[in-house]
Amino acid sequence: MKRTLVVGDIHGGFRALKQVLERAAVTTEDTLVFLGDYMDGWSESPEVLDVLMNLHQTHTCLFIKGNHDELVLDWLEGRFEHINESLWFKHGGKATVEAYEKVEVERKNKHIAFLKTLKNYHLDAANRLFVHAGFTNLHGVEYEYFPKLFYWDRTLWETALALDPSMNKQDLLYPNRLKLYTEIYIGHTPTTRIQETTPVQKACVWNIDTGAAFKGPLTILDIDTKEFWQSDPLPSLYPDETGRN
Repeated sequence: MKRTLVVGDIHGGFRALKQVLERAAVTTEDTLVFLGDYMDGWSESPEVLDVLMNLHQTHTCLFIKGNHDELVLDWLEGRFEHINESLWFKHGGKATVEAYEKVEVERKNKHIAFLKTLKNYHLDAANRLFVHAGFTNLHGVEYEYFPKLFYWDRTLWETALALDPSMNKQDLLYPNRLKLYTEIYIGHTPTTRIQETTPVQKACVWNIDTGAAFKGPLTILDIDTKEFWQSDPLPSLYPDETGRN
């Protein structure tokens, strides 16, 4: 059976990515939507990109841009003026820089080319939106004036979290952004912040970032059945590393 599977933030967790793809029994019949933040955190960001590029050759894949992916692209291309290095290092960048010390130029250039293909968002035929973080324009993603908000915004998720579940879309106070799409799939803000290590739905928003950068697992979710599969918690796969903890 053909499935559409959405994948949460990986953050350099190559071992978790391999594990969760196996546990979900992913086949070439499946469509894979990756929500971004492939880089920064654990020590195998280059290996993660290699897997994604190989999957792209054999599977139907959609790759969304995360904020960490843009940071790494800026660094790889020498745009250091766009990076607060001390802050980036504290949030996983140090592991990425150290990993690329062992990467040859040709492979690095392939990674740069891949990172340049990442999409800001994907909207499917069923009006389901896939975006790393969110958007702010009340008319939707097509009208967003500041594209960086697609991978930096947190207000969409915060709005969904704060919404009174008793409200409905006809209520005058119901947030306009949550009326536009059938479902919205995001990462960016770990569900572990609300003490959850599984996907969380609030209103029409599904958050698939289950804290793989920190102490949680990596998650794949079937968008039709809502069945999901998870890796082991990342610290158990990288016992000698701290990730972003």
